[in-house]
Amino acid sequence: MFEKLKKLKFDGKIVVLPDFFLDRIIKINSKDELFRMINSKTTIGGGSIRGANTFDIKGGNAVNVAYCLAKMGLSVTLFTVADKIGTPILHAIFSKFGTSVNLLIKNGKHGSTTSFEFHDNEESYANVMISDVGDNKNFGPEMISLPNDLEIINSAKCIVLTNWGSNLKGTDLAYHLFTNSPKAFHFLDPADIETRKEEFRDTLKKLSHSIDVLSINENECTSLLKACNLDSRLSLDLNDIENVKKAVKTLSSEFGLKIDLHTKIGAAWSDGKDVLFVNSFNTVPKKLTGSGDCWDAADLLGYFAGFETTERLLFSNAYASLYIGKREFEPPAIAEAVDFIQAHYQ
Repeated sequence: MFEKLKKLKFDGKIVVLPDFFLDRIIKINSKDELFRMINSKTTIGGGSIRGANTFDIKGGNAVNVAYCLAKMGLSVTLFTVADKIGTPILHAIFSKFGTSVNLLIKNGKHGSTTSFEFHDNEESYANVMISDVGDNKNFGPEMISLPNDLEIINSAKCIVLTNWGSNLKGTDLAYHLFTNSPKAFHFLDPADIETRKEEFRDTLKKLSHSIDVLSINENECTSLLKACNLDSRLSLDLNDIENVKKAVKTLSSEFGLKIDLHTKIGAAWSDGKDVLFVNSFNTVPKKLTGSGDCWDAADLLGYFAGFETTERLLFSNAYASLYIGKREFEPPAIAEAVDFIQAHYQ
């Protein structure tokens, strides 16, 4: 693995799109504590709840994946949407990477999210996000139809399409992107599809031949299982390794495409015939937002570097584990992930 990383020379552009959000993270000890504070304030007619830990950060799957890839030293073109407030923020965020990042920002309303992170204890944690998706929900082919846009897409070595779940034009966008980049590696991470799971099922059936990798988490996996009526014969408990392996293999066979599945307990890959699983690292999360985007970026690097499947899943798990194990909202460097694996993997 380490020798492959040293020899990696990826001389093409990676196109990532389309969502950008400004996120406010609010850390609360528990859901019960939040409800008690709300009830206390509403009984007296309202007021401020003080003392919560809050953080304002860049957000959006596309922006986060693009940032991680740039941090890894890869050349990235990011297509997204932002207004006059969000645009200078994006330029400031990516300025450190110089010419290796090309920002193509369409004028519109970027998204905004308030994310409540509940840390009840070391074994129980979750995040609940309240979002205004803005114009991310209407990011269709017309947003990237200029001759220069099409030239960039056609010449890309990799197309990374994220957050289909928030984009009502996501299927049209995927078809537009993938048909206009026949030589590129096509990577799709749909994000939360629960309210549109049947539509996404149909999208996969339509586009499976042009998708190289579908990346999903356990929630998206169970949504797809239900959409395909597979939940009647497969367990939705993805805290069990065998259940994870059966789920990813069944879905891969169902759609005829390769799937990378990342869960709390580990990551799995299947092509519908074979299946591999690699355990997660035992890390106490310091934050709950953005780990899936870090995992995707590391997964992509593994493909570019020619990792074996087990190596790629191991590296992705380590990279995401490092990210959630620190309070800072900065992804790790490649060397940190390598050192982490050498120190913790037997």
